Amino acid sequence: MSNKTNNYFQKNKKLFSDLLELGIVVAFLFMIVCIYVPRAIWDEEEFYQNKSHFNMENLFDAQNFYKSITGEYSTDGWWTFDVVNSVRDSLTGDSTYLGVQSITLNNRTFEVNVPKGYDIEFDTTFGFPMSRRDTIFDTTATIVMFSEELSRNDTSYIQKRLLANFTSDSNFVKLVEEVPSQRVEVVNYYDTYMPDSSMNICPVTNIPYDISIKDDGNSIRVDSPIKETVVRRRFTLFSFKANNHGYINDGTKSWDRQ
Repeated sequence: MSNKTNNYFQKNKKLFSDLLELGIVVAFLFMIVCIYVPRAIWDEEEFYQNKSHFNMENLFDAQNFYKSITGEYSTDGWWTFDVVNSVRDSLTGDSTYLGVQSITLNNRTFEVNVPKGYDIEFDTTFGFPMSRRDTIFDTTATIVMFSEELSRNDTSYIQKRLLANFTSDSNFVKLVEEVPSQRVEVVNYYDTYMPDSSMNICPVTNIPYDISIKDDGNSIRVDSPIKETVVRRRFTLFSFKANNHGYINDGTKSWDRQ
């Protein structure tokens, strides 16, 4: 075999080897895409479903607050959020904003009847229950007081911040010692938020939720506006899909039954 022919085969062999390596890299990358892209799309679908459920829950709760101050439900979700938030803002500025009140909003004047505890219930409904551990620093004072009942001196242990109340007492004898201490205390609280009008719309379609009043105005239902599966292409080969996100009917959530 001539050198020319040998060189030709060597070049073809190297080209084939390079193409094979490239094919392996491309196949590996494609495998990675096929594994992680669907997972990312599923996470996106779950994110929007959870967000839609969260919006529907807030809209339903806002409707109940609206009924508690107006006596009826409203099929206008935007208006519902505006009214209940306005009343909460008024209570922030004036804690006596209770009972029958006249309110002007969006060039409309009407009356609301604000129940006592509206602000507390509002903050616990539109809030996330949280807890934290606080380190409390304190000082315990040992004092001697004359006890008229015992007719003798008696030793007591009190918090230092209360010491002035005892030293001013005619039965106070003396301060024995002060001992600093610390303890860890679990505090439960609500991380509150203000519901806003963006919660009136489906995050997938940007269409308002369907609100229907039933039982002669005594109950309300909130439905997802998605009637047919929403399909959106992702990376040509894959698709994001969103089905109907369910409903809340008089407090019953369809997704709790699944």
